[in-house]
Amino acid sequence: MPAADPAIETVDAFHRGRFHLVQPKGRGHRAGMDAMLLASLVDATGRVSVADLGAGAGAAGLAVAARLEKAEVTLVERSPEMIAYAAKSLALQENAALARRVSLVEADVTLTGRARVAAGLADDVFDHVIMNPPFNDAGDRRTPDALKAEAHAMTEGLFDSWIRTAGAIMVPGGQLSLIARPQSIGEIIDACGRRFGGLEMTPVYPRSGENAVRILVTAIKGSRARLNLRSPLLMHDDPESHKFSAFVDDLNNGRLAYRRK
Repeated sequence: MPAADPAIETVDAFHRGRFHLVQPKGRGHRAGMDAMLLASLVDATGRVSVADLGAGAGAAGLAVAARLEKAEVTLVERSPEMIAYAAKSLALQENAALARRVSLVEADVTLTGRARVAAGLADDVFDHVIMNPPFNDAGDRRTPDALKAEAHAMTEGLFDSWIRTAGAIMVPGGQLSLIARPQSIGEIIDACGRRFGGLEMTPVYPRSGENAVRILVTAIKGSRARLNLRSPLLMHDDPESHKFSAFVDDLNNGRLAYRRK
């Protein structure tokens, strides 16, 4: 695997250098806080198999593997260019300790039935499925960057198709975790339907007094428990500062998991 080319890509350290990510430079989706918050929703003390759907360059899945030493992670991405970046990340010497526990599947998350299985996503395999689906509404202004548009543009029925796949590839009692915009709450609840229960939703606010910008959602396959709205997560304690709160900083740097209650 050739070394990263600084003219077109960057190698970025996450979790204070516990893993590194090769990403496109000046184009495409650049991983950040959303991926780290999503990764923090995975909590396990023993072996756990995790699928990261729509993984992009693999930030969230690699963050899980870096924090949980017994996690086996599958990065699922349909873009050949982005899966190539994930492969470059796994080839980095800095990621040698976790690369053996991470695999790649180039597949469209919306595939169903035999086509999905043939693409490498078999039924009833994973303990945990995480996802950060495209979140821009079709009415939003589209970016001219085709790679970024593919990662950000929401299509009709997106949550239903992605959550259907999550339910199919997950073991009974497995956990679904996702991060999305608050405007998608209704679609997420509808998509979970009878597949998932015990939904827990955490609104994420930049600061006190501001509107929520994200929601963190977890659900259990086959559960019949009711929805629970958790205490909000504040990114910044100080209204005049961009410094993360201590708790968010711990989540961002992989020092702890955001546990279900």
